[in-house]
Amino acid sequence: MRDTVQAEVTMTFLVSQDLSFRIPVELSYDSGDPYAVEITFHLPGNAPVSWSFARELLLDGLSKPTGEGDVRIAPASPEGLSDVFIRLQVGCERALFRAGAAPLVAFLDRTDRVVPFGQEPAACDPVGDLDAELHRILAEDRFAG
Repeated sequence: MRDTVQAEVTMTFLVSQDLSFRIPVELSYDSGDPYAVEITFHLPGNAPVSWSFARELLLDGLSKPTGEGDVRIAPASPEGLSDVFIRLQVGCERALFRAGAAPLVAFLDRTDRVVPFGQEPAACDPVGDLDAELHRILAEDRFAG
């Protein structure tokens, strides 16, 4: 059985040093893909934009700069749990967001209750899902006939 976790948070989209605005963002996690989280940004006037990346990247980025390539996450302050910067990049285009750490920690805590960190391989058991589905189908056939 697949479990999901969703949360809505507000992040600040930092367009430039002089321009920023707050946007609604959806965080989602699906135990069917236990290594990943998805963030959907609702930018004004545009269709929602979704990014998927490693759940562990988000966790690590709360306490230290992490990531390379398209997604980088870093705490805004070296002291304690603070805001977090999330930088996304496609080619030479970049977007920078600032989020409060507390809602991200709460979201990650909820995902940890669904699939504990380090237990992702056990959640990726396609044979177990296949066995359960086959059992369900066979049970339906018995009651139908």
